[in-house]
Amino acid sequence: MEENNTNIPESSKNVTAEDLGVDEIVYDAINVDVIGFGALNVDKLYKVGHIAEIDGESFIKGEEESPGGSAANTIIGLSKLGCSTSYIGKIAYDEEGDLLEYNLMINDVYLTNLIYAESGNSGKVLGFVSDAGDRALYVDPGVNDEITIDEINPLNVNACKILHYTSFVGDSFNAQKELLPLLADKIVLSFDPGMLYVKKGVEELKEILERTDILLINEGELKILFEDYYKEKLNLSDDDSLSFRDLAVNVRNDGIDTVVVKRGSIGAYAINKKDEEVKIPAFECDAVDTTAAGDSFNAGFLYSYLKGYDLAKSCTIANWVASKSVQAIGITGLPNLEELEEFIESL
Repeated sequence: MEENNTNIPESSKNVTAEDLGVDEIVYDAINVDVIGFGALNVDKLYKVGHIAEIDGESFIKGEEESPGGSAANTIIGLSKLGCSTSYIGKIAYDEEGDLLEYNLMINDVYLTNLIYAESGNSGKVLGFVSDAGDRALYVDPGVNDEITIDEINPLNVNACKILHYTSFVGDSFNAQKELLPLLADKIVLSFDPGMLYVKKGVEELKEILERTDILLINEGELKILFEDYYKEKLNLSDDDSLSFRDLAVNVRNDGIDTVVVKRGSIGAYAINKKDEEVKIPAFECDAVDTTAAGDSFNAGFLYSYLKGYDLAKSCTIANWVASKSVQAIGITGLPNLEELEEFIESL
């Protein structure tokens, strides 16, 4: 298939260092392909015999620590695929903050939009996983949930091609909404709401959804977020059912250019304003850890979107990137550009 870049908006490629009034080295750090804006935390995973109940106790048998956050995973995935990236996040001067900063840096993510708090703690997630596979998570988002709009440089943001939103636990959600009116029309907004935002409902997400160009959402979240909303809007009864395709088509018809439904081991479904509609099966593989599968899929899809690939090719690449990711712990299995190019040649 030939690349078709007609769907890529004119943005950073038209902004020069002279326009921004900066040196070339600063220009490179501002003039990136994709900026992420979402959770940023260190995952501390403890292996236990069982999950303790109230007044009970259990024993820690081992522990692992790794940087995490949905948007951060996607941005690192894009960086590994050769895209220039940056991240809007906030860290404190603590051990977790050092790790988060280092992780972005060694993965070639520009730190231009990283915010440093003078006090407080960086985000972390404490997770306890039992021998039976049961899981309990405790989230402390720290200063990353205290981002305010005055801490974000809209000039930097408007120099990118794609801005990728994911969820926050608390107040940084307001900063995401307040940034929307400051975005140039040419900026593509990609949105993966995750369950935290899905539970807010359509009305609370309305401002973001109305500005969204690419919705990346899994099948379960799609139903929770939109099924009751469209039943009411279409005057359907409770007994009527709407398939994931029905919901995706309605979301597309209501103004989101591209709707991508991640269906796990089944694959992906997508539809766009050009009336491209595809169902792409997943790649068979031996999954080790599916935690970052959706984030990895997003990286593959956004890479393909930047390349101007059609919907079928984009979803195929996204499925492949996700399949490589799940074969290792966390995001350590994310492929690099050379591996992706070899895969694309085989299509």
